[in-house]
Amino acid sequence: METIWEPIRVFLFLSLFLIIATVIKNKITVFQRFLIPTSIIAGFIGLILGSEVLDLIVLDPERLGNIIYHLMAIGFISLALKDREKSYGGKMDNINTGIAITSAYLAQGILGFSISLVLAYTILPDLFPPFGLLLPLGFAQGPGQAYAIGRSWEELGFANGANIGLSVATIGFLWAIIFGIPLLNFLVRRKKKLGLEGRESILAKMFKRKADIEEKHTENIPKKLFIDSFSIQLVLIGLVYLITYLILRGISGALAPLGNYGSIVADLLWGFHFVIATMVAVGARLTLNLLKRKNWLHINYPDNYNLQRISAGSFDYMIVAAIAAISIITFRENWMPIVLVTTMGGILTILLAVFLCRKVYRSYIIEHIVSLYGMWTGTITTGVALLREVDPNSKSNAAENLVIGSAVALPLGIPLMFILGLAVSGYETENPMLYVYSLVIFCAFLAVLLFLLLWRTRRKKG
Repeated sequence: METIWEPIRVFLFLSLFLIIATVIKNKITVFQRFLIPTSIIAGFIGLILGSEVLDLIVLDPERLGNIIYHLMAIGFISLALKDREKSYGGKMDNINTGIAITSAYLAQGILGFSISLVLAYTILPDLFPPFGLLLPLGFAQGPGQAYAIGRSWEELGFANGANIGLSVATIGFLWAIIFGIPLLNFLVRRKKKLGLEGRESILAKMFKRKADIEEKHTENIPKKLFIDSFSIQLVLIGLVYLITYLILRGISGALAPLGNYGSIVADLLWGFHFVIATMVAVGARLTLNLLKRKNWLHINYPDNYNLQRISAGSFDYMIVAAIAAISIITFRENWMPIVLVTTMGGILTILLAVFLCRKVYRSYIIEHIVSLYGMWTGTITTGVALLREVDPNSKSNAAENLVIGSAVALPLGIPLMFILGLAVSGYETENPMLYVYSLVIFCAFLAVLLFLLLWRTRRKKG
């Protein structure tokens, strides 16, 4: 009978970690004062009680990984399905966020690749030269993506590539938490001196009041349908996720004839499944709006209140699982290049987040800094975790920009997948000039994006 409980054990233990963390945060003022998210506390409780430290609770890393993978998509599908009036930031902020996200990936890749090339051709001749490209993969895309790409590189001769990918991703989480929380507190306390208060327009304030009213509305499904409003939300999320799965299957099949290049791109797309799911959800939301305008649909099926609760719950459990799944063993392997690349990458990411957000956004600047920094050092989940501490009621448009901006970043990032394949081919074909070509293309692409971003924001402010 115990095997019947196996699929649900992870959920039960994650719930236990969350309730312990909730009690700790409620009783210990230091955690409240320094804005440490409850879900992050719960994650470290799981890490300490798990097999990596005290070995009191056995959690299957594969099951944790599956939970992280799927809850990420569910959380962002829920956000994308919410009904919104035209926002004060509008499409401009969404597009600018997408450009900023892609720029950060490029900057991290250029830095990491440059460092690994220098090490490979000086003091560490046995180092896999494209090693540094794991920086944006591990920091910004998470342990699942870093592990998958690292393992695929093992076939080319990158020893322990999967473990190294997990190491980079793990250190990324630590940068998000250990440095992100002090950064968050520093910005909140010094926002006036640093000029980070931003300016809220009257339209922005109206939007916030409207959002408060909308999220109190829960009864939008007629009783005659004999189905609960919450169930309808799960149905909509499930349908969007099914379409996402079919799209990914179709794209993977279409890319198969491209060989190694196709495999790399397909793996990256499966890792970006939540972005594709968000795009599908936005399309579904627009379709429902169109049907309502045509009077072909008389019931507002998506319910903002329930969708917000599903999204928040998904993020909480996802963050707990992500931290509890950290493998301490991976820190012991190839420590010198890992520490060097991730340390320089973390410093760059802090500077980049502050610089770009001050240039791009006119309101909710701190919210955008912490959310983008959290995403660029961990995943979107850590960005949301930090954001919820400064914006617990989702009053800003930072979460929306994070979601829609990631969808905007997807087509911008597609060329990067092919450039990534070019860099790896340099090792496979023993042609170091391909490293140089890849680095030059990365730098040129970044220059174009930064110019476009600064031009767009200057035009907006003007």
